[in-house]
Amino acid sequence: MDLLEEAFRTLTTLPHRGSATPLEAEAARRLQGLLEARGHTITVRPFKAPRSYGPELFLISLLLALGGLFPSWPLALLGAYGFFSYFSGLGPFWSRLFDRYPSQNLLVQGGQGPKTLVLMAHYDTAKTFYLYHPRLVRSFRLNFLLNAGLGLATPLFALLWPLGARVLGAYFLLQALLLLYREYTAPYVNGANDNASGVAVAIALFEKLLQERPDLSLILALTGAEEVGAKGAEHLVRSGLIPQGALVLNLDNLGRGTLYYATGEGMLGFIPYRGALLERAKTLPEARPVAYRLAYFDARPFARKGYPCLTLIRLEGGVPPNWHWPTDRPEGVDPKALRETLAYALNLVRGL
Repeated sequence: MDLLEEAFRTLTTLPHRGSATPLEAEAARRLQGLLEARGHTITVRPFKAPRSYGPELFLISLLLALGGLFPSWPLALLGAYGFFSYFSGLGPFWSRLFDRYPSQNLLVQGGQGPKTLVLMAHYDTAKTFYLYHPRLVRSFRLNFLLNAGLGLATPLFALLWPLGARVLGAYFLLQALLLLYREYTAPYVNGANDNASGVAVAIALFEKLLQERPDLSLILALTGAEEVGAKGAEHLVRSGLIPQGALVLNLDNLGRGTLYYATGEGMLGFIPYRGALLERAKTLPEARPVAYRLAYFDARPFARKGYPCLTLIRLEGGVPPNWHWPTDRPEGVDPKALRETLAYALNLVRGL
């Protein structure tokens, strides 16, 4: 069993790795054991995070519901503020109240050189939700934009058109109840593609680059709690451990589909990527460009701070295969896709 396969199996033999759960902590211990057995020194950086995005989105939906039903434009405006702050990645002022459970980032350093390259992948997994059903998931972006428009309209309707506000309030009350139902009934997924695939490629790439590019300072960053708001990456970018100007290569959902490199990301405002990795990717024909608006990556807080970033992802029909659905299991991952992504990433960095 080579390193790529061993790292993949290290994570996927667990039933799940839900953000900030005991099984996420077990996944971190397993990864630490794997890397220490290969002679690496691991730095564990603990932080607090939620176990699901459900409670915070429930609060936001409830504020919009109450603001519409009564109607009360200040309550509705607070809900709209929460929605747009949350999905922009900046976070409402109350977000830290939900950061209650322990999570951790794992960092490994190697190589010496004037330029730093960060290889980043998250190892936690998400709860499922009906919007990720295979018959609905390709409309995920459309559903999100509909919610954004209705969230913006609710305080305006509460101020100018009470009847319309009550209709929107009923809609967001139903949404709040669905989120509450999800919180108590939805399982965490195994996450073979999202993102054991990215972790496996990141670890194998790190070891190969230690041999091939001794002129680079390498940091392997395996992050927790990505699925609940990129909490691990947010903690990492605030830690001061990543030098300003370091290149950040993020690896996510690489187990099946067509290989893409993201030119930027953003569910609401778009954050363009820049830098040497992006310019190098433009010269290689094996991956296609995509302006990623479907969700967010761990690269988001780094891109916002001006770090030169790139994310690699595989998509089928515009979405990650088996995205946040119980079918995201090891048998849904193509080993050839992992190896081809590793070869592409090596070629990408070789040419820097």
